[in-house]
Amino acid sequence: MGTTILRGTFESFEDESMNEAGNEKPRNAGATQKLDVKIVNAVRVSPARETFGGLYALSNLDQTFPYVIEIVFAFEGEGRGRCPVAIETIRESLAKALVEFYPFAGRLVVGSDGRMVVRCTGEGVPFIEATLEDDIAALGDISTINPAMLRKLVKHSDGAPTILEVPLLTVQVTTFKCGGIVVGIVMNHVLVDGKALTDFIACWNDLARAKPPSVLPFLDRSVLRPRQPPRVDLPHHEYAPRDRLPGLVVDPQTKPLVYRSFCFKPHALIQLKKAARIATQNGSSVVPTTFEVISALAWISRTKALGIGPHETTKLLTAVDGRPKFDPPLPSGYFGNGIAWSCAECSAGELIRKPFSFAVQTVREALASVTESYIRSAIDHVELNRVLVECEGNACCISKWSRLPFYKMDFGFGRPFQVAPARVPDNVILVASQSRENGDLVVSLGLTRDAMDVFSKLIQHELTLKSKF
Repeated sequence: MGTTILRGTFESFEDESMNEAGNEKPRNAGATQKLDVKIVNAVRVSPARETFGGLYALSNLDQTFPYVIEIVFAFEGEGRGRCPVAIETIRESLAKALVEFYPFAGRLVVGSDGRMVVRCTGEGVPFIEATLEDDIAALGDISTINPAMLRKLVKHSDGAPTILEVPLLTVQVTTFKCGGIVVGIVMNHVLVDGKALTDFIACWNDLARAKPPSVLPFLDRSVLRPRQPPRVDLPHHEYAPRDRLPGLVVDPQTKPLVYRSFCFKPHALIQLKKAARIATQNGSSVVPTTFEVISALAWISRTKALGIGPHETTKLLTAVDGRPKFDPPLPSGYFGNGIAWSCAECSAGELIRKPFSFAVQTVREALASVTESYIRSAIDHVELNRVLVECEGNACCISKWSRLPFYKMDFGFGRPFQVAPARVPDNVILVASQSRENGDLVVSLGLTRDAMDVFSKLIQHELTLKSKF
């Protein structure tokens, strides 16, 4: 149900596949919900020449987040009509890029020590060619989360029993009647994080435009090996206790979820930041970052919406790029998961009862705690305990895509006009840019219907209050 709140500052939009009747016009009202996508070709793209064969070791940071990320990149057609040359360019440059980023062409297995590794088989990346007898305008505004529609534009792995059966990378290229193109990418998060994916895309794009690669992968993950002997210097509440280890199932969902997106205009973000000024010891105040206030607002609203008991602990885990935290920083082009997870936690009663600035300060302090020492300690904690990131129940994860250079993707026919997740994993909140043209940020997540209805009302109420500052 499309709802406009604080007109001109904030808007909420729902996956219309689960819409209820309403009088207000949804933002992507022009979107065609039942896309008739026709698969015309399905192949595997292997590296353009022979690459390393054998087992490729993964770090402890790779072992802890067995999730799948699905992204769609939409390119305008500009009336050029279908362009088979574009598909050929994308496919051939992918084969060249896989020479350098060869782990993508392998498969995930469990090694003799029980840890996940990549078997570098060179078997290639699933590559799907599809068509639609519509103009790309039929998609509407894809920043509005809509898995029922957008997942037709990616090669997902629904039904995979574990993360081991999910390809490390898949690509689907869908062409529209007008010449518009959507490139749908699915990545297995065990192999890489968002930064490593964008490095791969940059290399792939350079090769598509017959340029030398601007980014090459640093493949040696031993730079993140555990210390000998392992030494846990700090508490690591970002990981689930060993007795609650959920295994490697792919994003288990026990209840149907409703997905909604919340678009924050720059003015609303300024008001939020004013309302959340943090007092310092010398009597001055610090203005928090945009991400800190969005994270705090989402954390409070989710905690209330789920009805978490006042004496229960609630957690917000944030993906933090650890590459620059090291001294010296991790090598340029580090290929893998360079992220660590900060953990903001308190009782639900504290979070709800105390001022908004308390939640912001808690998030801020958690982010600041992610140092080289913290990351080294986390690596050793995983070494000793074989745990996963705790992203279920009273804990949720938040990830910021707005700083990733997705809008720089260019195969030679221009940059995407929109980039969006095709879905959001359970208990994960994504913060992304609404488009390349403005400063709007879109927060997307999935909750049960009852919880989502409460969440939406709380966001509206909080923003109404903060707008008075």
